[in-house]
Amino acid sequence: MDIKQYMEQVGLQARSASRAMVRADTTRKNRALERIADLLVQSMDLLLSENQKDLDAGKKSGLDAALLDRLALDQARVEGMAQGLRQIAALPDPVGEMSDLNYRPSGIQVGKMRVPLGVIGIIYESRPNVTADAAALCLKSGNAAILRGGSEAFHSNQAIAGLIHQGLADAGLPAQAVQVVETADREAVGELITMSRYVDVIIPRGGKGLIERISESARIPVIKHLNG
Repeated sequence: MDIKQYMEQVGLQARSASRAMVRADTTRKNRALERIADLLVQSMDLLLSENQKDLDAGKKSGLDAALLDRLALDQARVEGMAQGLRQIAALPDPVGEMSDLNYRPSGIQVGKMRVPLGVIGIIYESRPNVTADAAALCLKSGNAAILRGGSEAFHSNQAIAGLIHQGLADAGLPAQAVQVVETADREAVGELITMSRYVDVIIPRGGKGLIERISESARIPVIKHLNG
């Protein structure tokens, strides 16, 4: 299967999962987040082993000390990821929240209600913890997510993705609600930011160069901070 076909499949699965996520209640979403947090801690050895593969590859490719530090996982960082998920689970559910309610002259009450966006594509760089953080925020807000992390964290991100899938399934939610792109090929990014049929918004998280490249090429609305 070539990259275009693969990303088409990812998009189809994300769109299907988004329909289930928009109907997911708070209890089920929080159950998934808590379960993923538990799995991260329980799978400490797996995560550190996969992360070591990325660190070894990074050293061979000449990554500097600062980038290697951003890439590295240890017990404290994995536990921090789990704690972050539990904190998100403890937040109020934003879906359905009403604000700015007022009555019009006709007597009709009008206001704003928060609803999920649908499918969110997130493109980010070194830190593997972003995979867990981004997935959790998308899940809590009732969205499906397609995540594309940096190639230097490939093994770490795939290991985290596997635990996210298990946690979602254990909570009765579709595993495809969070998909981490399973290729380091840069062509996948080009496909992701042009899949307007499946993806509703793109969020680049990284340096100014990454954000500018995504903003210039995307055919989907981009939520960005120009300076990274």
